[in-house]
Amino acid sequence: MANFNAKFLFCFALIALAAVPSLATKYTVGDTSGWTTGTDYVTWASGKNFKVGDNLVFNYAGSHTVDEVSSSDYASCSAANSISTDNSGSTTIPLKTAGTHYFICGTPGHCSGGMKLSVTVAPAGGAAAPGGSTAAPAPAGNGGSSSGSGTPVTPAADSPPAPPTPRTTSTTPSSAGALTPFTALFTFGAVLSKFVLS
Repeated sequence: MANFNAKFLFCFALIALAAVPSLATKYTVGDTSGWTTGTDYVTWASGKNFKVGDNLVFNYAGSHTVDEVSSSDYASCSAANSISTDNSGSTTIPLKTAGTHYFICGTPGHCSGGMKLSVTVAPAGGAAAPGGSTAAPAPAGNGGSSSGSGTPVTPAADSPPAPPTPRTTSTTPSSAGALTPFTALFTFGAVLSKFVLS
């Protein structure tokens, strides 16, 4: 009987450890405002601790896109070399890898108007520093745009607008699914039955 109790406790500990990744947080970008112009994404992201396995949910109108871009494309508001893009109106980005991930709206003028977000993602089980995420604030009505550093930048008057890029939905390289509760329970059942039957 004592052997059975020890095996049961061991199995319970295994399932508890396996279920931890399924406790991912789902962040709705911009909360009730969603992914739109005029939202302060710096304030929205401040204090949030993004971890591998969490999800970013972008809700937006049809005129917007969610483009994951490189650091340099984020700084220049260019969607020409997007890692992934979506314009479905509801985009969920599972955060698969630690590091900084950059998102912009590829509609001309939207990113330079503040519709951009960068999030710093900590490893699963690790803790990101609060405020480890940054975004560009919406401009303060000066007609200029804002760089990721918060320094206003005025686009050159003779700069032609970026050509529109085709919008397709693709899998984001930063995406990952966490261990689901079903998988954890299935694993627990398999391990428990092995011990009970042996």
